[in-house]
Amino acid sequence: MDDRLKSLQNIAKQFSIEAIYAFGSLAKDALEWISGKKKEIIFNNLSDLDIGVKPRPGIKLHIEEKVELTLALEDLFSAPRIDLVVLPEADPFLAANIIRGERLYAEDEYLADEYDLYILRRAGDCAHLERERMALILGEDE
Repeated sequence: MDDRLKSLQNIAKQFSIEAIYAFGSLAKDALEWISGKKKEIIFNNLSDLDIGVKPRPGIKLHIEEKVELTLALEDLFSAPRIDLVVLPEADPFLAANIIRGERLYAEDEYLADEYDLYILRRAGDCAHLERERMALILGEDE
């Protein structure tokens, strides 16, 4: 196992994380870097790395743990900033966006796939409500 992936796995174990995703503009770069296909991720002054995590069932990350996890990920990726999202705390549409990114780590691939399907179903179930909300915000008649 590559040292980078092993380091990510150790971070996941330390914080009781089942799955880690990269999403946003640097998601593919993060996957290529963690898999050893890329030597470094190029960050500019404005870029950050968007990371979504799914804790093990029954685990709620407290603010101190979120900060420690973010710092550990910043160190691993040599990122100037990590935007961390805890999947169970995210709204359905952000969670769907996260799982459509790149899965960097899964403790159990099958369980991670099942969770991805759950997230997509949840977003689908709420889609009509989101359309209504956006119509109200934009002042549009349906």
